[in-house]
Amino acid sequence: MLTSKTNILAQKLNLKERKLTLRWLLALSSLPLFGIYAAFAIAPQTAIEDIEISTVIEEITLPQALPNELPALQTENGFTSESFWQVEQVRRDDTLASVLNRLNINNQDAITFLRSHPDASPLSTQLRPGRSIQAETNSLGELIQLEYEIDSANTLIVERAADGYRAYKNESALETLPTLKSAEITSSLFAATDAANIPDRIAIQMAEIFSSEIDFHTDLRKGDHFNVVYESQYRDGQLVKSGLVLAAEFTNQGKTHRAILYRNPEGQVSYYTPEGKSLHKSFLRSPLEFSRISSGFSMGRFHPVLQKMRAHKGVDFAAPTGTRIKASSDGIVSFIGVKGGYGKAIILKHQNNMSTLYGHLSRFAPGLRKGQKVSQGQIIGNVGMTGLATGPHLHYELLVNGRHVDPMKVALPTAASIAPKYRADFFARSTPLVAQLALLGASRVASIE
Repeated sequence: MLTSKTNILAQKLNLKERKLTLRWLLALSSLPLFGIYAAFAIAPQTAIEDIEISTVIEEITLPQALPNELPALQTENGFTSESFWQVEQVRRDDTLASVLNRLNINNQDAITFLRSHPDASPLSTQLRPGRSIQAETNSLGELIQLEYEIDSANTLIVERAADGYRAYKNESALETLPTLKSAEITSSLFAATDAANIPDRIAIQMAEIFSSEIDFHTDLRKGDHFNVVYESQYRDGQLVKSGLVLAAEFTNQGKTHRAILYRNPEGQVSYYTPEGKSLHKSFLRSPLEFSRISSGFSMGRFHPVLQKMRAHKGVDFAAPTGTRIKASSDGIVSFIGVKGGYGKAIILKHQNNMSTLYGHLSRFAPGLRKGQKVSQGQIIGNVGMTGLATGPHLHYELLVNGRHVDPMKVALPTAASIAPKYRADFFARSTPLVAQLALLGASRVASIE
């Protein structure tokens, strides 16, 4: 492309402009200077007219024309590469809308997906206070990715895709490590585990493991002590939850009881003594998880409702209304319904002419009916206060050959010990756990000395 570049070496002054300038000079100047100004004003006239004017033409290359619009920032899946992460915790009165607002998510297609897509439903149905939710958005508030902690093991992931959004659950890998703890009883099991920073889950497991050997409501004494090895599960280096008790040793009133967890090659899990004797009983001592007993077994008890002495042929387990009740052994439902002062009650018939009664229930397990088989530990109902009851509790009776016996003291039949074909595997797996218990015991003695 050619263009001309003209250098103006001289130019003529306009005659009218020269005359106007001259008049001003004459008016402002004194007479002696008139000749000088006049000469100055007129002299250039002839000189400028005689100057030759030349035109210089030069070829130059101009740059390409700029586009009408600047190019957009580099994008991925339709979003600008600039993004921001924001982390929030779900609050008590939060809704999905309020959480999305705090996360500054503005694009309607994302909001619609999060509200209505089945795969994203945990955001609506499992929004729990205290749980973490974080989102990546761009400068326009368009959602790129969202992560919501459903529970300790699962995270909901929402990602931008080519055709919109997709959501899926990501099961986080948990690292399981053994934790070794020791504690001494000063007042109760829970007081001791609290002092040693041992989770309640582990305390309850220990009470269940040793329930056939120790009555944790009445047998504990100050100075009793225990050692326990249990699973602790971590995610990204943070403790998430406790798992199973792997081994435990409890010294109660001078007698030491030990338990080792063993999972046989077929996947069956149970607790044994270090010698391989099963701690599992064919009957549960208590049909509830470890709980406070409101009234023990007595053949002459003052009834709080009838206001007279009467035999109390069972045990009352105080528990909040709705607490789940377990079948204490395998059996068949021989009665389910309302039974006088027992209110809503269930009677189970077991082997060896044994039967159990569960009274004052608030409700029965859905679908439970007379003649149905139940398994040990199966939920059969919930604690209540129907019938003659002053507060929510479970009334529990155990009968042997039609006679009432104290379920907290009667010798319960034990399950079979470890099978001979598994004994070698059992001892190979249990020996390290027994060594860890011994190490804890030695450390405790050393700390006392």
